[in-house]
Amino acid sequence: MMKVHSAPRSFFGVEDFLDDNNSRPYTYKKEKKSKNPQKHVSFKQRTEAYMEPFTLDVLISKRFVTASLTHRVTSRQVAVAGTNSKDIKAVLRSRSDIPACLAVGSILAERAREADVYTASYTPRDRDKFEGKIRAVVQSLIDNGIDVKIYLD
Repeated sequence: MMKVHSAPRSFFGVEDFLDDNNSRPYTYKKEKKSKNPQKHVSFKQRTEAYMEPFTLDVLISKRFVTASLTHRVTSRQVAVAGTNSKDIKAVLRSRSDIPACLAVGSILAERAREADVYTASYTPRDRDKFEGKIRAVVQSLIDNGIDVKIYLD
């Protein structure tokens, strides 16, 4: 009969940092645990990702403007446009002003139509206000034939 030697659970005090299930050390879940696991999930919550599958993501830094359309379910980027790409970079005077935002919106709309995408939803990030450059990108998309549904909290 062979005796199996197992190391103690503590390795430099790792058990102090384990999560509730004692499974993964040093990892913390961001989402809150539901107090009621049998909680009702509405029809809209279950079907929204399929009814409005494309989301618009706009990133504006000090130097560049980038926008992309992403499919929610498969997480694939359908169309991308940014002022850092070669074809746009040569034409623009500045890569981060309002005319650059309008150019990014029109090019993204053109690429989205090539991919047969005509609707998208946009929810600004917590730190973003829906004004200025972000509004210029979204307005340019709308002007070029992409129906953007904007969700403001």
